[in-house]
Amino acid sequence: MELRQLRYFVAVAEARNFRRAAVQLNMSQPPLTVAIQRLEQELGERLFDRSAREVTLTPAGAAALELARSTLAQAQNFRAAVRDGAAGDRGRLRIGLVESATFALLPRVIPLFRARYPLVELVLEGATSQDIVRRLESGDMDVGLVRLPLLASRAVETRTVEQDELHLAVPTASRLAKLGTIALDQVADEPFILHGRVSVLHLISLMACQEAGFTPRVTQEAAQVSAILSLVRSGLGVALVPGRARAALPSDVRLLALARPVPVETGVALPRIRASRPAVNFAELCDSE
Repeated sequence: MELRQLRYFVAVAEARNFRRAAVQLNMSQPPLTVAIQRLEQELGERLFDRSAREVTLTPAGAAALELARSTLAQAQNFRAAVRDGAAGDRGRLRIGLVESATFALLPRVIPLFRARYPLVELVLEGATSQDIVRRLESGDMDVGLVRLPLLASRAVETRTVEQDELHLAVPTASRLAKLGTIALDQVADEPFILHGRVSVLHLISLMACQEAGFTPRVTQEAAQVSAILSLVRSGLGVALVPGRARAALPSDVRLLALARPVPVETGVALPRIRASRPAVNFAELCDSE
């Protein structure tokens, strides 16, 4: 049985006349009559009672009519889903993201994406940049928001979508909080709270301190910016964090601009080969300002 046969069946049932149904289908009547006869032979049941003036459904035909209509509608839905999926208008998008992407980049991009692609289901998962790259390579994620720079990957490509600078986070009760800007060598003797060793920001922070002429005295490490800010708030030390963390800053922590700026970048990461259309669409929105 073919969809074409069901379409013919529904057309004859609604027109109650082979000639009128043939006109609606833009075909001649004899092939339509033959097609219905073959369908009846295949099913082993008559679908229509034929008279000189009118064609009416048999009980078997009447019982099948709504199901035939539903099947044709589902076929149309199937075609639409395939078309939408190929265009990236429908489907499931798995997004990996570092925490700092949630401060400004994600709140900017997600509303745009949902407005433009409402039928795409978003699945967001926090992870380190290295984990995101590994999962893009394995196919467990579709697109990632990562901290740059990353170790080169032959399977993943990245590009910068957001630029920021490191700031020094200090408790508001600290004597340093009164300063507008600060040179890193002014805090050479302060205890430091660093990002975890798997974070790109761990190495960037160490290098910034070394360029300022000292090796930081690290007393704590934490994986998330929010946890680092909480430790600063508790008075356990100072920390270098992205300036956009201001969006989630506790009231008793202050960010100080560095006299010598330390740039940091967030990038979008995609598989080099066969990136899904929704992932490409998401990355393009990340590029837009």
